[in-house]
Amino acid sequence: MSTQALITLVITIVSTILLAGGWLRPDLVALLTLGILGVSRLVSPDQALAGFSGSAVITILAISVIAAGLHQTGISYSLGQLMKKLAGSNENRLILVVMLSGAILSMVMNNIAAMSVLLPAAMSLSRLTRIPPSRMLMPLAFGVIAGGMATLFTTSNIITSSALKDAGFSPFGLLDFLPIGVPVILIAVLFMRFIGKRLLPERFPAGKVEHFHQKREELMNVYHINSSLWEVAVPHGSGMAGLSIRDGAWRTRIRVNVIGITRNGSFISSPTPDVIIREGDILLTQGEPALPVLEYYGLKLLEEKPITGELINGESTIAEIALAPHSNIVGKTLREIHFREKYNLTVLALWRAGKPIHIGFAGKPLRVGDGLLVRGSTKNLRILNQEHDFIFLEEDPDAIVHPKKARLAGLIGLATLFVGIAGWYPIALVALCGAAAMILTGCLNMDEAYASIDWKAIFLIAGLWPLSTAINSSGLSSQLIQSLLLFSSKVEPIILVSALLFVTMLLTNIMAGQAAAPIILAPIGLAIAKSTGLDARMVLMTIALGCSLAFPTPIGHPVNIIVMGSGGYSYKDYMKVGLPLTVCLFFVILFGLHLFWGL
Repeated sequence: MSTQALITLVITIVSTILLAGGWLRPDLVALLTLGILGVSRLVSPDQALAGFSGSAVITILAISVIAAGLHQTGISYSLGQLMKKLAGSNENRLILVVMLSGAILSMVMNNIAAMSVLLPAAMSLSRLTRIPPSRMLMPLAFGVIAGGMATLFTTSNIITSSALKDAGFSPFGLLDFLPIGVPVILIAVLFMRFIGKRLLPERFPAGKVEHFHQKREELMNVYHINSSLWEVAVPHGSGMAGLSIRDGAWRTRIRVNVIGITRNGSFISSPTPDVIIREGDILLTQGEPALPVLEYYGLKLLEEKPITGELINGESTIAEIALAPHSNIVGKTLREIHFREKYNLTVLALWRAGKPIHIGFAGKPLRVGDGLLVRGSTKNLRILNQEHDFIFLEEDPDAIVHPKKARLAGLIGLATLFVGIAGWYPIALVALCGAAAMILTGCLNMDEAYASIDWKAIFLIAGLWPLSTAINSSGLSSQLIQSLLLFSSKVEPIILVSALLFVTMLLTNIMAGQAAAPIILAPIGLAIAKSTGLDARMVLMTIALGCSLAFPTPIGHPVNIIVMGSGGYSYKDYMKVGLPLTVCLFFVILFGLHLFWGL
């Protein structure tokens, strides 16, 4: 093996370990990889930066903007409402409708956007039908993933198509994935309907809906808020009187959050940290106060009080939100981002690993999929709903920003889809024009367009792209394949492709490889095709589809992480349901490759 190939191999292994281990942010790993490849002259400066202008990055960026346009104008909300109308209240029908809705929507937009659209609708369905979210959200996630395998719009499909183009082959068309993708969707739906539903957990059954606020009361019961609310009086001479909430350090000293103040007969909702505590105030607090500590600071604990009249009233309400996969606050704490001051909202509890956390969560680094129960005014909640760092788990039709542009956004989306299918122009150019049209017609503005883009994914793909170039140009891919064929010269193509599909699936589930796995494996796949005479497009189709076999682990795909907290799922749940589904789809893909691609 040449020196260049050896260095490239070491860089590839180290990058893979760092991506799988999660010690550094994936986008940082990608940029470090880019820098090392450029400095070591394994790629030229132009090759090192080529990923930023590559068709894969442009396509993903543009599709994100188009999806945001559909969301901001209410098209997505209407689709969610249609899903609710079709679903009814029968669980079997619900699973079918939820999965097919996710699959169909992810065929025309990226998977995360599809999940963001349908998740609130699914949560509403859960409340209306009294069927636990755990029975619906995993089918929704799996439907979205399966649907993404049917068209070009999935990240791994776009990357492999771009790799084909760079290697001088015809890239994948918009519907080239359809012949295998449609059977994959059907088998996935049938599996979940007849087998998967028996394996799904049943957690947090909804109670009887008696009045308008009942669904919020259910949230408070799930988060165990009732047991953590206390009224604390501030008598004359208390050491906490005269101090602001921030200076009083209520979280660290008293182990409670001040979420309301009754003063002179009026109630102050969601007080900011700068509000001064006065003698005679009665504080509504949330946490676990210790009596000796209260006595030390001259405070008096009153009886625990029902929360409905305090937390949910004409001025304030509560909502449940989850962190989006591309959120800029992942890894940061609520204290670091000054959540309360920035949004004028109070976080009542953090949901993580299947249970609520009431104390000390403000200092915990946030993770993708974490649930937050927040309280504040309806106006402030709607402002937060416009932030792309969060996904609201409840629909709000008033949060639609540009409702009058809905028909126009729909026409732009359909036109982009039609021209893309026709193949008159490259997909990247078509998608970019569609995104520009969304902005020019006012379906969303530039700030909203920038906010809709998953910049972490963009830098991850662009940063790792030169690694794919180095694997090919250094001769590493061809040398690895030659060594493999030396020991297995008589291996049948079906065995070789099966092994490649398995390795791709394994790598995806270990390193969350929707972007990383296809970039690393594409040059190896092209080398396999060259050495064995197999169709290069068929081999890269194998890699693309293998990257979507991300059902057995939550980290295998971002949509799995999104529903993990809301559905109360554990790693075991994903393995229990996702592994047999993966085995079924593994053979469906192989049969499709044989039938449609001549394997």
